[in-house]
Amino acid sequence: MSTIAAANEVVTKALLRQVNVPGLDRPAALITLDNGFDHTKPNTLGPGGLTSLDEAITEALAGNPAFVAVTGKPYVFCVGADLVSLPQIADRQQALEVGRLGHRVFARLKDSDVPTFAFVNGAAMGGGLELALHCHYRTLSGGAAALALPEVSLGLVPGWGGTQLLPNLIGIPAATQVVIQNPLMQNKMLRPKQAAEMGIADVLLEPADFLERSLEWAARVVRGELTVSRPEVDRDMWDGVLFFARQMLDQRLHGAVPAANRALELLALAKEADFAAGTAAEDEALADLVFSEELRSGLYAFDLVQRRAKRPVGAPDKGLARDVTKVGIVGAGLMASQLALLFARRLQVPVVMTDLDQSRVDKGVGYVHAQIEKQVSKGRMDKGTAAKLYGLVSGSVDKSVFADADFVIEAVFEDLGVKKQVWAELEKIVSPEAVLATNTSSLSVTAMAADLEHPERVVGFHFFNPVAVLPLLEIVRGGRTDDATLATAFAVGKQLRKSCVLVADAPAFVVNRLLTRFLGEIFSAVDAGTPLEVADSALDPLGLPMRPLALLQLVGPAVAHHVGGTLHAAFPDRFAVSDNLKRIAESGQPVMVDDEVNPEVAKLLVVGDAPLTAEQVRQNALDALAQEIRLMLDEGVVAEAQDIDLCMILGAGWPFHLGGVTPYLDRTGTSERVTGARFLPPGAASLPA
Repeated sequence: MSTIAAANEVVTKALLRQVNVPGLDRPAALITLDNGFDHTKPNTLGPGGLTSLDEAITEALAGNPAFVAVTGKPYVFCVGADLVSLPQIADRQQALEVGRLGHRVFARLKDSDVPTFAFVNGAAMGGGLELALHCHYRTLSGGAAALALPEVSLGLVPGWGGTQLLPNLIGIPAATQVVIQNPLMQNKMLRPKQAAEMGIADVLLEPADFLERSLEWAARVVRGELTVSRPEVDRDMWDGVLFFARQMLDQRLHGAVPAANRALELLALAKEADFAAGTAAEDEALADLVFSEELRSGLYAFDLVQRRAKRPVGAPDKGLARDVTKVGIVGAGLMASQLALLFARRLQVPVVMTDLDQSRVDKGVGYVHAQIEKQVSKGRMDKGTAAKLYGLVSGSVDKSVFADADFVIEAVFEDLGVKKQVWAELEKIVSPEAVLATNTSSLSVTAMAADLEHPERVVGFHFFNPVAVLPLLEIVRGGRTDDATLATAFAVGKQLRKSCVLVADAPAFVVNRLLTRFLGEIFSAVDAGTPLEVADSALDPLGLPMRPLALLQLVGPAVAHHVGGTLHAAFPDRFAVSDNLKRIAESGQPVMVDDEVNPEVAKLLVVGDAPLTAEQVRQNALDALAQEIRLMLDEGVVAEAQDIDLCMILGAGWPFHLGGVTPYLDRTGTSERVTGARFLPPGAASLPA
């Protein structure tokens, strides 16, 4: 592995120093992990980093310290294995060596006769959290931003002891949540308080003086003044929890994520196996999974989210962006109210909503206040911050309140005439430099701005619901949108902590266009006579976050039908209008009831006598996606296929093991069969040819 480390690894060095701690008769050894960069490039561990840590442990123990502690550079403990090196692993034996090296070095902390501590001062993920688990004791900063074992989301398993140590520390229910459930829920992170309550940390400390308090706490433990008690793990429920987890995995993923099933096997082994046997099994799992297509797609998706999303392709020079000191929101419905809260929290500037009458305005402002109160009651916001937010958000029925707004966004009914009327009224009120942003999900930004005196300051700003959760923001450049407006939109999007992708002004942009085409194939099959249950379950082998009818329920049949109509008008040969979808939308009936297809909805359908098999439905849907993506790339809707995948991951929750969508279409041969070429070169998101 040394050649891989030399070629690719940013080595995280383990820096050792002696620390005198009051009340101890000899110094403690403090090892600080630091790769030499700031917090935007977190510590990772490849072979070079592990070797440095090994040497630091040797030197520390040779000094006969009172205890050994490991901590990280500011804001970061360690975020795990060096993923850049993984694709460079040439063979299975090399993969085994990587796993064994990590196990050997970490085990020195676990097996040490000298007390060992992890001072988890910041983000700790994957191998970083596993490193902490090997220490005898753990302190945790309340400011640690990310705590997780995310490997399964990438197509791996926690391979440096996590599957064996964690369940024997916090119990199998919580360990299953951390190892399997959270990674498959958009890679959900643990909050510090939650991690401490689980028992991952022994004590939760304030970030301001975290290191000083950690040293004091460790000294008390070493002196015997403080005994750390941990609840006994219930082993009777072990098998039952894993049986239930396996059922859930089969029901949801149908084998689409091999790493999840492998992680389950390792968690089962942890019940009785000795540690050496358990970690040897982790090595074997790692060696197998490194050469899986799912891992390569996962690493590709991870790179998109971590790197490409932070450097949007095509964004203008950020120096062109204008300051935003006040935000206006046209509308006070649910979407508008969610936007008001988000803008106020992130931009910390006044936000004012308007609507047609006072009752709607009051309802919108009331929603924002209720959400703030909920955050306070859950301990996620202090009362001072809440008071400030209350003062920032206001409402009015008079649009003149937008006169001094720098950025106005509309979230009104999805009708081009209505939106054009809104902008015509506002242009008479706002300054010529104010940015006018539309949250339209499918309408033309260019057409919306066509009659304005200053169409260059209109931009698409398409959020996804729920606004606070989904990280994607499609920024749409209209036909006459200028660079200053676009730069301001990107700057605001970044302040909102959204991942922004530049898209052209094409019908329904990216995510909605692809999902509508996808749903169109499902309803085409239903219209032909395919039973709803067959059409709905046809895509199960892909392991998507939800089935088509659940997606329809989330989006809303009326919205889906409206977007479908927009796309039918633009591309009638590819986007049909389903009379059955129209019937469902007009009925107002919920599509799903208790996670089952609503029998009342089934009664509304008028179908043909040419049903399709699940395999036919699935292939038709995949073929349609491949065709549509190729056309979108030819039209220049986005710069590259990578932007399509980024949008599907962040805006539709499509999983890492698919790489979004194009790697899967390439992997299955669909891309070449339908369009004549792959979307990505071999090896970009797949095993090398």
